[in-house]
Amino acid sequence: MERAHIQIGTRVRVVQKQDQRSGKLTEGVVQKVLTKSATHPHGIKVMLESGVVGRIKDIL
Repeated sequence: MERAHIQIGTRVRVVQKQDQRSGKLTEGVVQKVLTKSATHPHGIKVMLESGVVGRIKDIL
């Protein structure tokens, strides 16, 4: 997954830090892209409009 594919307002599913073991996904809309590099091996980190911070697993 590349940072260039993610825009603010995109609907995504993310995994939060505390949910990494269980793999529980949280759905929401991207408010802010937090990863500075073009790619990241564990997924691009974003903040959702709900305030949740996590790494993107799916773009909806």
